[in-house]
Amino acid sequence: LPKFLGIAVFDQAHQGAEEAAKELQNPAKLQFLGPTPENSVAGQIEIVTNAATQGVNAIMISNNSGDQIVPAAKAAHDKGIKVVTWDSPIPSAEGEDVFVAQVDFTETGKVMADMALNILGADGGKLAILSASPDAANQNAWNKAFQDILKNDPKYAKLQIVDLVYGDDQSEKSYNQALALVDKPPALQLIMAPTSVGIVAAAKAMQDEKLCDKIKVSGLGDPTEMGGYAKNGCAPQFALWSFVDLGYLAYYTAYALATGSLKAEEGAEFKAGRLGDYKITKDPTREKGLRILMGPFSVYTKDNLPQ
Repeated sequence: LPKFLGIAVFDQAHQGAEEAAKELQNPAKLQFLGPTPENSVAGQIEIVTNAATQGVNAIMISNNSGDQIVPAAKAAHDKGIKVVTWDSPIPSAEGEDVFVAQVDFTETGKVMADMALNILGADGGKLAILSASPDAANQNAWNKAFQDILKNDPKYAKLQIVDLVYGDDQSEKSYNQALALVDKPPALQLIMAPTSVGIVAAAKAMQDEKLCDKIKVSGLGDPTEMGGYAKNGCAPQFALWSFVDLGYLAYYTAYALATGSLKAEEGAEFKAGRLGDYKITKDPTREKGLRILMGPFSVYTKDNLPQ
């Protein structure tokens, strides 16, 4: 269950989950269900609610509904269904067995800060964050980590965040938000978009307006979608992890929990196929959450794009 359908990286996660299902020789069909972008919150809640009545053994969700998903997740969990979050967790962790984290969320803030510093240089500059949805727990955690490191580490003292806007992971809205940032004072030098939809939309907006010399774009993006913007200088650096691996690991986790070979408890260990060994630990970003950490980041420039 992705945040919604029509996003390339979520399709990649589904591809990884299908790979895992085949390896594990699970005869039961893997369902790939998601809402529309416009109906993401209510749509996710409806899909989880319906799944709880359809005899599934596990639900894997990239949560875009904040804690609004909790009643539906708890109802499923109370019926014995394993609830695994991936990409974006349930903030309170209620109704959730474990969160499969793509990377350490605090580390995300440092990667974003380092890319901003590399792009803007020692003199620093003004930047804005173009995020996805205000209800996306992963986005909120990354943005906070980014803001905290800029505020507290003298190394980044000359980087100034002047705005935070949301494009709801919709291309047209993100594009328009990027253009609106350009029109607002003070003059920006960088748009940081920790979302694969927002970063493409922002880079396209800067390219279309012939502003790439003045305003750079960075953040988290798919190299297959961002390659052209890296080559033309609009997005000199951006980062991501493998969504194929994330879907693969989420499926291995859900299957192990649903079949009883893994318990959702701190210290439990299991093997996830070609990715190797993993351990469930406390989630440092959520008081009651459990986490499996995948990692690592890859930082891309025009010189190391995948062929």
